[in-house]
Amino acid sequence: MPTPGTSDRILDAALASFATRGYEATSLDATAKSLDLTKQSILYWFPSKDALLEAVIARSARDLSEALETALRGAGEGWARVEAVVRSVFRLAARQPELLGLLREVGRLGPPAATQMTLALGPLVARATAFLEAEMDAGTMRRHDPGLLLLAIYSTVIGMVTEVEVLRALGEEPTARSLVRRRADVLQLLRSALLVEPAG
Repeated sequence: MPTPGTSDRILDAALASFATRGYEATSLDATAKSLDLTKQSILYWFPSKDALLEAVIARSARDLSEALETALRGAGEGWARVEAVVRSVFRLAARQPELLGLLREVGRLGPPAATQMTLALGPLVARATAFLEAEMDAGTMRRHDPGLLLLAIYSTVIGMVTEVEVLRALGEEPTARSLVRRRADVLQLLRSALLVEPAG
């Protein structure tokens, strides 16, 4: 009979494989072998590959939400909140790159996986949209469609930390130093695109 920690080990291995190899290329047999388990052990905890993906998405959405909530708790107001979220995502890229790789893969898969992730992250998205609207109404940020702006920010930040091959094609090797440089570049880009500079 599998031990209680087995389900977490399976989720960790599946997350790594889904994020790097992709859902279709992930084999339950290979995953089981990498964990020194049988395929039946995986199916004991997760009755199908789809069920495993659902569980990985649920846990990953929770982990991502917790990381961003922690960053926001320590942030100030206005631009400081945008900066805290961007820094948190780049920290995740360094410490848990598979989490962000899963976001990319889920977006590629589309429904129902993308729908599940969207619903799980819905409260965060709603708060971010309300924050952007309030900042625009206060005149501290440039007026844009908040939903479109949020999508552009998400695409920019996630792309900068997950599209390794694109970065290589542009002549940049993904290293810790380049990650810090990219973070600074993204923050400068967002700052100039979002903030209304005071007159005078």
